[in-house]
Amino acid sequence: MTLTWEIVAAFLVAGGAVAGGFWRIYALIETAKKDAVTRAEAAIALVGVTRDELAAHKLHVAETYTTKAGLAEQTAQIMKAIDGVSGKIDHLNGRIDGLMKPTASRARSQ
Repeated sequence: MTLTWEIVAAFLVAGGAVAGGFWRIYALIETAKKDAVTRAEAAIALVGVTRDELAAHKLHVAETYTTKAGLAEQTAQIMKAIDGVSGKIDHLNGRIDGLMKPTASRARSQ
């Protein structure tokens, strides 16, 4: 078999097509890689913003709302104060009853 220019040209065209296909696939891979890097950087920035917002929210909750133990302590103090007022009211009723009892009048000496 003899090597002619037509055969050489056919191999060059086929090789060029294969090389062009690989070049196109490589370009698509590079584009996808750049897109992935851009998305990763955006995600990292979003994570940073979200972390800052979460820290601010935790601080707001800590400053604004009470804990369960703090609420229990406040409730105990309020109930103690209510019990004290209740005892004073009960004692006041006894004092009022004592004032309303008829007293024996003494004869006045002149």
